[in-house]
Amino acid sequence: MDYGLVERLHRTEEGRLKRFFLRRLRDGDAASDATQETFLRLLTVSTKDDLQNPQAYLFQVARTVAHGITAKIMRDSALFSGGLELGDVAEDAPGPERIVEARQQLALLIRTISQLPFRCRTVFVLSRLEGLSNGEIAERLGVTRNMVEKHIIRALLACRQSRIDASFEALR
Repeated sequence: MDYGLVERLHRTEEGRLKRFFLRRLRDGDAASDATQETFLRLLTVSTKDDLQNPQAYLFQVARTVAHGITAKIMRDSALFSGGLELGDVAEDAPGPERIVEARQQLALLIRTISQLPFRCRTVFVLSRLEGLSNGEIAERLGVTRNMVEKHIIRALLACRQSRIDASFEALR
């Protein structure tokens, strides 16, 4: 990829990219390393075509880096912990009451999401179910990235509130 483009992306998107990794990795050092790894990968990519949306491509590479780091952490923790034994797996399997509870929570969230305004629901589904970045969603729907973030926050707050309300109902 063109060095100038990577430099511009680094200048404009580094903070956002680091926050992206902080949310996923929950470790400042790992987020910094992942941010650097993402920009290094961009420098080694040879593209013959001009990218229509370099920010979207940057975050696609970032998702790949985050997935790789998460997979490595999982592998390493399994290696260092001695792995799982058959008894451990059986003990962690959800019982019937946990399955019923999970289904109830899923039904509650589906109901909550279906009651959101159309645009808010669309943004939330594109973000959480289809895994699109805020920039990709903004471009697809013709809205600002800020508006996408507001819709996601609104949807998350609605889901949170419905779970709180359900918890209070269960206590009655």
